[in-house]
Amino acid sequence: MPVAIITGASKGLGRALAGALAARGWDLVLDARTTEVLRRTAAELEAHGTHVTAVSGDVTDAGHRAELVAAAEKLGGVDLLVSNASALGAEPLVRLDALPLEGLRRALEVNLVAALGLVQEALPLLRASEAGTVITVSSDAAAEAYETWGGYGASKAALDHLAAVLGEEEPGLRVWAVDPGDMATDLYAAAVPDDDDPRPAPAGVVPAFLRLLDERPASGRYASPSLLVEGR
Repeated sequence: MPVAIITGASKGLGRALAGALAARGWDLVLDARTTEVLRRTAAELEAHGTHVTAVSGDVTDAGHRAELVAAAEKLGGVDLLVSNASALGAEPLVRLDALPLEGLRRALEVNLVAALGLVQEALPLLRASEAGTVITVSSDAAAEAYETWGGYGASKAALDHLAAVLGEEEPGLRVWAVDPGDMATDLYAAAVPDDDDPRPAPAGVVPAFLRLLDERPASGRYASPSLLVEGR
């Protein structure tokens, strides 16, 4: 069975993607900070008949990242690494003149530094896979200037560039930065709690990720809405 590591997998997009992969027979190593929620998620996904290992912790901790990769190695290796765990930097989001620098550092540590650290830890196994793939979850805030989204957007823009360079340096892998578009998630609710406009559920975005895995286009940045429209 192919093996995937997914960070931020106890709910939202990470949970939805994990469920879709489990339904396809993937073995999974799931990360989140909330131990009980993560364990419940893993137990639910095991109903698909796959192996699901829950490893709770903080992706900014090097020891935790090593645990994730070690757990995947026990399942057979790493075929897919999804860096989905994210931090906003401030909840709710604020303008740059009020953004706490510690919050910005946290967003950079979670969204960028930890993502690279996990890639570095997993690279030997990814290179050994016949279909080694890295997915970094991006945001339209990485490419567009939205008021109050500056710190988060900057961290995701840096992550996009990191993914682009990784794709050049590792031609044997597929490296995709994926902008999922707007979704109804706890992260978005924390970012903009006064926004009551309905947004699509994360499960509606997952087919875009599955299309990438099925078709394996060149490394690069992809927007889920475009993939969903083109795939109809």
